[in-house]
Amino acid sequence: ALPISVMGKEGHALLIDCRSLEAKLVPLTDPNLVVLITNSNVRHTLTGSEYPSRRRQCEEAAKLLGKPSLREVSMENLKAAKGRLDTEMYQRARHVIGEIARTRRGAECLKSGEYKEFGRLMVESHNSLRDDYEVSCPELDALVAAAMEVDGVYGSRMTGGGFGGCTVTLVEAGAIERTIQHIQARYSGTPTFYVTKPSAGARLL
Repeated sequence: ALPISVMGKEGHALLIDCRSLEAKLVPLTDPNLVVLITNSNVRHTLTGSEYPSRRRQCEEAAKLLGKPSLREVSMENLKAAKGRLDTEMYQRARHVIGEIARTRRGAECLKSGEYKEFGRLMVESHNSLRDDYEVSCPELDALVAAAMEVDGVYGSRMTGGGFGGCTVTLVEAGAIERTIQHIQARYSGTPTFYVTKPSAGARLL
């Protein structure tokens, strides 16, 4: 498979299957949309055990449910088996199963121009990362909350590994300046902003 970094195409998002590494192009060409990346400029020191622990919890949950992966588990399956999983394992699995469904639905929303629904899914995703997967932090939560207070913002969520780092926000092009100003006013730290649009992937210059 080609590296994901070379698969990007201008005006498109990528729907990536992290098992097969297949990537599908999803049109994102509306000139009235921009993607705002906000760097919290914080990084919390971790023990290094958080992600191996979460992966192990998800693998154990799938095993208890008799499946090779949580990809094969529905939310109904998970709820029916709640009594067989401890609380943390259940929450981790609920996040993964929900995130797979949100990602698929999100791709459809972008294709059909349902940006408000896509934004709702972004916030739902962030809340799940915060509450069920527990990889957010107060700074990222504050950035998302501030962005969502601005008229013209569709949705916002943390991105990357969590525990600091960046948020990604889908916003109307005409609202970008007031969004940045509002976040600067509400966030106690010193954020860095990147106004972006989907572009071509890595290539030789």
